[in-house]
Amino acid sequence: MPDSTCFWINGRLLPEREAVIPVTDHGLLYGDGVFEGIRFYHRTPFRLSAHLQRLADSCKAIRLALPYTRTQLTEAVDEIITIFPEEDGYLRLMVTRGSGPMGLNPAGCKQANVILIATRLEMVHPELRNEGIRLIIASTRRLPADGLDPRIKSLNYLNHILARMEATQAGVEEAVLLNGQGRVAEGSAENIFIVQGGHLATPRPADGALAGITRGLILELAAKLNIPAREVPLTPYDLYTADECFMSGTGAELIPVREVDGRPLRHCPGPVFSTLASAFRKQVAEECKTRACKPREGEPKESEPKESLS
Repeated sequence: MPDSTCFWINGRLLPEREAVIPVTDHGLLYGDGVFEGIRFYHRTPFRLSAHLQRLADSCKAIRLALPYTRTQLTEAVDEIITIFPEEDGYLRLMVTRGSGPMGLNPAGCKQANVILIATRLEMVHPELRNEGIRLIIASTRRLPADGLDPRIKSLNYLNHILARMEATQAGVEEAVLLNGQGRVAEGSAENIFIVQGGHLATPRPADGALAGITRGLILELAAKLNIPAREVPLTPYDLYTADECFMSGTGAELIPVREVDGRPLRHCPGPVFSTLASAFRKQVAEECKTRACKPREGEPKESEPKESLS
């Protein structure tokens, strides 16, 4: 991890060599736990309340007792951001089941572990924010909603990891997971949107999409900007024939897509993406009181959509 990475575990700021949990923690043994990824800008966590609510909901869904109140978690976030050497960064907030005897029964795990990590995060090279990323449709499928509700942000990301490995093997940047019915669910670590005829569309949580915080903000911004938007079932055909496509997430922010399974899209970045990316930056500036509202390196300005070569 970068030298600037900071650690907080169970109420204490710790150096990396002391930032450890027992090997008998069920989060390690069985992926039994939940997490949130949180961006902070100008030392202000973005939409922290929404993240903490989702964390609490995930804990409740898997019957995991969260040992800190929302106020205490907010104070912990403020504490680690204060010592982080940069104004902008990324937080990983994890709650594991805690240490217990071997076996799937979590009854012997008496106390959850709460872990905060503050670090830098750049999901893609800056040039790709202008050129766009390439996607493949992974053979690995999203876990079905009747097996594990996609609204639970679980520590178990194995199927997403396998999908990302497929993307790497194919020489592209990201993979899209389908659900068991062949509908588009999400990327390995992001939500996905398409634009067709000026209309914005994204998969439903019922089809396997995480109810992402950034995803929700994009839908809010689209409503304010009078961009028609809806949650609908999507298939690979819809991605192949879209005018625009982009990914969203706390870590990713907004990333345009230029190609899906070797099929170039009509626009990358397109006008709808560029408008939403600009509105996203303005929203971050407003909520986090940033000193400037500017695109990330390589990201187009609102007035500079770039046509694909198709």
